[in-house]
Amino acid sequence: MTGETVLPVEPAVLAARLLDRVAAGRLVVGICGAPGSGKSTLAAAVVAELGLLRPGSAVVVPMDGFHLAASVIAGDDRAARRGAPDTFDPDGYAALLERLRANVDDVVYAPEYRREIEDPVAGAIAVPRQCPIVITEGNYLLHPAPAWTRVRGCLDEVWYLTAPSEELRVERLVQRHERFGKTPEHARRHVLGSDQKNAELVAAHRGSADLLLRWPGW
Repeated sequence: MTGETVLPVEPAVLAARLLDRVAAGRLVVGICGAPGSGKSTLAAAVVAELGLLRPGSAVVVPMDGFHLAASVIAGDDRAARRGAPDTFDPDGYAALLERLRANVDDVVYAPEYRREIEDPVAGAIAVPRQCPIVITEGNYLLHPAPAWTRVRGCLDEVWYLTAPSEELRVERLVQRHERFGKTPEHARRHVLGSDQKNAELVAAHRGSADLLLRWPGW
């Protein structure tokens, strides 16, 4: 985008930004970006910085916990397109974010995607009421479809994250697939096929982010 301001990733600066925004209620912030852009790495880094500044102040609740189970999509073409918008449960994700934002329960348990089994696990992440900041990360936080705009409505702000280069993002994603059991050929085919289509879709909506960030390097 012409004229856009893209800031370098600085976890300490981002952590201070969030603490400055915390008031009486809970702050819910999203990190959006293409597959392999480093969203989970950034979320973990910001939470670590927040832990130094204010212990126990933040927890990460990833969107990936709302992958539809492999058994649900096994009977149609979504099995080959896992990671596309229609292979998630955005309404369930939004309902959880609304509950987290309301912050009336002593603890809320969120699901977590486990790559070693390639399926979500329910109740894997505990979010206590006294935790003032929730960071969620995922591909489709800026998607304009109605179910996903419900998700966006739960977020105080959304950061869009870009990898240092497209080549590095692709190679990092291939390596991730290989680590979890795919052959090099299968991994690259998946990354350059359905993953790339998803990456292009995600990038198309970056203009509605509140903050644009780029990794200076891994």
